[in-house]
Amino acid sequence: MRRGIRLAAPLFPAVAALGASFGVLARTAHLDAVAAVVMSATTFAGSSQVAAASVLGAGGGVAAAVAAALLLNARYVPIGISVARSFRGSVTRRIGQAQLVVDESWALSRGDLPILLGVGATLWVAWVGGTAVGALAGQAIGDTSAFGLDGAFAALFVALLATQLGSRSHARVAVLGAAIAALLIPLTPPGVPILAATAAVLAGGRRR
Repeated sequence: MRRGIRLAAPLFPAVAALGASFGVLARTAHLDAVAAVVMSATTFAGSSQVAAASVLGAGGGVAAAVAAALLLNARYVPIGISVARSFRGSVTRRIGQAQLVVDESWALSRGDLPILLGVGATLWVAWVGGTAVGALAGQAIGDTSAFGLDGAFAALFVALLATQLGSRSHARVAVLGAAIAALLIPLTPPGVPILAATAAVLAGGRRR
């Protein structure tokens, strides 16, 4: 576990900064500081938290927010299967350990459970601590949308998308998803365009 902590140390500042950003943006979505921190502690998944908070902040329902978060976290199904054999003990213990399985801990550990737990625990502290700082800062700032932070949700996902456009097929899927979302935004409740746009990903996968 100490090795895992050392491996995660260079990532700690960046994860803490991202957590702080989510805390501030959660205030933009009208979540209070306690809700933001509890969400980070129990969900521990940046992209899905941003998606859920953005849906709620836009006036969408809980079902749509949860569905959007689940779709973004669907990658943890194969990741979980790949590390499941490493976990031992009671169901409660395995569930607790599985909470620390994130992209970074899975990639850095290469299946070594103590390293995975060391990396995951270090990043969990950074993420939750950063969220708390950001949420409190958001309360002190007041209306964070006055600083343009309400557009950070979209900016984050555009930045994530840009790294995935390495082929024509990926670009076509991105354009199709954007078109679906753009058509549905004025016609459907918040959250529905996000869910419907995933049909483009499914279509791209079937074509491939």
